[in-house]
Amino acid sequence: MNSIALLILRIGLGATFIWIGVYIYQAPEAWGNYLMPWARNILPIPIKELMLGTAILDIGLGVLFLIGKFTRIAGLVAAIHLTVVLITSGINAITVRDIGLLGAALFFFLNKK
Repeated sequence: MNSIALLILRIGLGATFIWIGVYIYQAPEAWGNYLMPWARNILPIPIKELMLGTAILDIGLGVLFLIGKFTRIAGLVAAIHLTVVLITSGINAITVRDIGLLGAALFFFLNKK
């Protein structure tokens, strides 16, 4: 893949993860409302703490993508995270973007470069 195209993909993915992480951090309970009821019922910790952890994870992944370090590991963690999001939130107008992010994350995990 062209190095400029790869850079654009990495920056776009990193910025998106940071941006969503900041939004979740600002209103964790509101974002927790996107979880399906069955998922909320099995949580081992309060929703606010879970979502704050999610915000920190998202921001951390975004930073790794932006700086271009450990992108393969970040791709794997991001793909697992996004799969869990899709399963526990369902596919709707908010999570539909996660399908594209999942594809980009899988690219970084599977790309040996």
